[in-house]
Amino acid sequence: MPDFNDLTLLPFCVGLTLLGLIGSWAAWRRRGVAAGTRGVAWSLLPVSLYLTGLLEVAWDVVKSVGNWVTHLIFSPSVWAGVALFGVSVVLYVVSGVARSRRPDKPAKTAKAEKPGQGATTNPTGELTSTGPAPATAGTGKPKKQAKAQQESSEFDEIEDILKRHGIN
Repeated sequence: MPDFNDLTLLPFCVGLTLLGLIGSWAAWRRRGVAAGTRGVAWSLLPVSLYLTGLLEVAWDVVKSVGNWVTHLIFSPSVWAGVALFGVSVVLYVVSGVARSRRPDKPAKTAKAEKPGQGATTNPTGELTSTGPAPATAGTGKPKKQAKAQQESSEFDEIEDILKRHGIN
């Protein structure tokens, strides 16, 4: 890519600014003050970028990105790095899926083996309760009824609050 120096950039920026100012004058006459003022604002940018040194910085960024893209496209070692990056992302995702599907058998057996808690077995192999009923016992209907009662009591509280504030 060509390298611009100060002697090349200054006339280029002044030319862009002059063209922009001429276009801004035409926009001012056709579409009004707002369009003309906006055109002047855009027209002053090339010279302001040149005077602050940001034009050279912007050119260096464009040049560096262009070199990087060219190197990326034509370099086998870069493509090998891209492939390895992809493999590492896939392995990370697979490990997360495998971790979430891991059975929790050791934790369940440790809870069941603690003495004095929950259900125990008698010599015939039947479960007897020495504490609270196990969570899997029953048909689940009492839980649904308790949940429905809790929800209805919450709605009753909300209705009372709304009535107190005069909202029906």
